[in-house]
Amino acid sequence: MLYECLLLLGVLSVTFMLPHLAIGIGLQAVLPGPVLLIHLLLVLLAYFLWFWRHGGQTLAMQTWKLRLESAMTGHIVTLPQAVLRFALCFPSLLFFGTGLIWAVFDRDRQFLHDRLAGTRIVMA
Repeated sequence: MLYECLLLLGVLSVTFMLPHLAIGIGLQAVLPGPVLLIHLLLVLLAYFLWFWRHGGQTLAMQTWKLRLESAMTGHIVTLPQAVLRFALCFPSLLFFGTGLIWAVFDRDRQFLHDRLAGTRIVMA
């Protein structure tokens, strides 16, 4: 997850920071906080959905040879599964990492948001 965050810094600098710097410099305006938050979430959603739906691996997952797949079929996750996993990962992290600690006690060593979304991480 730490490696994923490091790679996301590069993605966010191009898709989030640069456009807002251009708006700030060119128009001398700053967008309101809720607009910035929505833009940030949309960039993250697009990044994860694209990689999860096209090969099941983000850039960091490719490095560590991990793949996300549907727990039921073993194939690429469906769009609803990917969106649900994305939405559930935030509460999983924000509640003191409870969803991550869940993997220690889970019989298949899966995160709580994977269990709830019907997905699983496997070695590629």
